[in-house]
Amino acid sequence: MFRNILIPTDGSPLATVALDAGIAFAKEAGARITVLTVMEPFHLFSTDAEQLASTKEEYEAFSRQHAGEILADAAARSERAGVPCGTDQARSHEVYRAIIKKSEDIGADLIIMASHGRGGVGALIIGSVAAKVLTHSTIPVLIYRKK
Repeated sequence: MFRNILIPTDGSPLATVALDAGIAFAKEAGARITVLTVMEPFHLFSTDAEQLASTKEEYEAFSRQHAGEILADAAARSERAGVPCGTDQARSHEVYRAIIKKSEDIGADLIIMASHGRGGVGALIIGSVAAKVLTHSTIPVLIYRKK
């Protein structure tokens, strides 16, 4: 039924547990996975253009490196399980939109992702990427929640 699964991850412990669950699900289904990490762009207001450029470059280099490490770990986990895996990283102010766009670009038929389960004021202030993906996705979304 599911042949092409997108698994977005931020590298957090819960997202890594969800990644492992997604890999196991894909293996059982005979599906391939694509693991995506979305980095938020640099956010700093400064009147010193030189400082801003330098700080932005450092942030972008660090975030690319960090995303690369997350994706390399995901690819290794997938390879150990014998599940075909592609990886990608994106940069977006709206993480949920980047996830949905990637699912469309690769023709995914399922998104598996973690949810930290924030409720109440935390969810209102921070917003939930998982909730936004659920709301706006046109394909099924399987949410792995913290127990």
